[in-house]
Order: sequence, then C-alpha cells, then structure tokens
Amino acid sequence: MKKKTSVASRLYMLLILLFLYAPIAIMMLFSFNSSNSTYVLSGFSTHWYREMFSDTAAMDALKNTVILALCTAFVATVLGILASVGLFNSKNKLYKRAMMTATNIPMMNPEIVTGIAMMLLFVFAGALVNKSDVLGFWTLLIAHVTFAFPYVILNVMPKLKQFDMHVYEAAVDLGCKPVNAFFKVVMPEILSGIITGCVMSFTLSLDDFIISYFTNGPSYQTLPIYIFSMTKKRVKPDMFALSTLMFVVILVLLILMNVAQNRSDAKGKSDAK
Repeated sequence: MKKKTSVASRLYMLLILLFLYAPIAIMMLFSFNSSNSTYVLSGFSTHWYREMFSDTAAMDALKNTVILALCTAFVATVLGILASVGLFNSKNKLYKRAMMTATNIPMMNPEIVTGIAMMLLFVFAGALVNKSDVLGFWTLLIAHVTFAFPYVILNVMPKLKQFDMHVYEAAVDLGCKPVNAFFKVVMPEILSGIITGCVMSFTLSLDDFIISYFTNGPSYQTLPIYIFSMTKKRVKPDMFALSTLMFVVILVLLILMNVAQNRSDAKGKSDAK
C-alpha cells in the first residue's frame, strides 16, 4: 500500500513539474528556431540572440529593469536589516506583533490593489507640489521597495532568533563598540538570511508587471511593460531569447542562494555540536 502511495505521489509531482516547466522549456527551444515561427521548428540557429542585442528599445528596457532591481534589492535589504534588528530588540510584544502583521500586508494584498493605491498616492503627492509628470523611476523604486522589503524581514528575523545574543553582549563588554560588534559578530551569523532576502528582492523586482504598470511613467519603461506592449501586435522570438537569458540568470542566482543557505545551516549545526 505504501509503495503504491509513493509511486502515485512521485507521478503527481512529476506532472506538476511538467506543467510548471514545460512552457519555459518550449520557450527556450523556440529561442533557437531559425525562422520567426512560434509553433514550427525550422532548424537550430542563434539568430534571435543576435537580433535581441540589436533591438535598442528592448536593451534600454532591460537596462532600466536591471538598474531598478539592483536599487530595489539594495534599499530593501538595508531597510529590512534595520527593521529586523529593531523588531528583534523590541520588548513590547504587542507592538512587535502589530508591526509583523503590517509587514505581511504587502505580501498578502493583491498586487493590483497595491498598484492602484500606490498610483493614487503618487498622483496625489504630485498634485500637492503642482507636478503632473510625477510617475517615473523614483515612484517605481518606492513601489518595488514597498513590496520587496518584507521578504528581507522574513528571512533575517529567523536568523536573529537563532543567534545567541550573549555573544554580542560579551563583545560589547570587552570594549567593542555596539556598531562594530554588530558588523563583526551579528552580521556574519545572519548573512545567509540577508543574501536570501536580497536575491528575493532582486528577482521580485525584476519580473514585476502589475505594480510597475500602475506606477511607471512614459520616461521609464521596464522590460515586462515593454513585452506587454508588444502583445498587442506580435511577440517576436528575440523576446524568447531575452526571456531565456533572464531565466538562466535567475536560476543561477537561486542555486547560489541555496548553496549559501546550505553552507550556513551546516555551519550552524557544526557550531552547535
């Protein structure tokens, strides 16, 4: 009976993985198609990868997206670390619960609600200072940081709870300044959580469409919005090539993140022994 259940569960997982990754595999396959057909393979070619790099509009959108994602990851990580340390050191349990609940709202809230709310906020703020073209890079950055930095908190807080604060207190008692003690004692122990939160912030910002759609302006276009504008006509296979490269980069980042997480867990277990 257990053997049948095990076989059924493996088959179920295989079907789920096939359903999730078959479209990506097909997209990657057609990125090497020699023709511009999206349903007939005519031969193997890297033509669309060369075509992708010659598309100025797509490259500008990609550059904007990467810059925005890097800025979002940096700001969200810094704010997430500060918020995590502040919440961890808070002695008021009611305040801590309230703040953690407020932190979870951007993750649980539908993106379309967050996007519309942020757009109305930015337009209202622009009206107060008599500025009509308020939407642009800075509004995108604020919106992306808003939904990204809670993920940093959720990754850093467990690491702080695992850390023995007596080590930090001992470093301060021995003459180390609190700031130096944090960077030399606490930071190495929570580094894996920081890296995980930073990579998550980067990837979330990289592929966000709904919130970006409502908070961007004509002066700053991200890649998801650029691809969406192409769907009104026809998506060319060079977008398949660009999406394939982005998928590979994110996959490599996730692998590195998991390796760092596993090494940190292994180090924690060895230190515990």
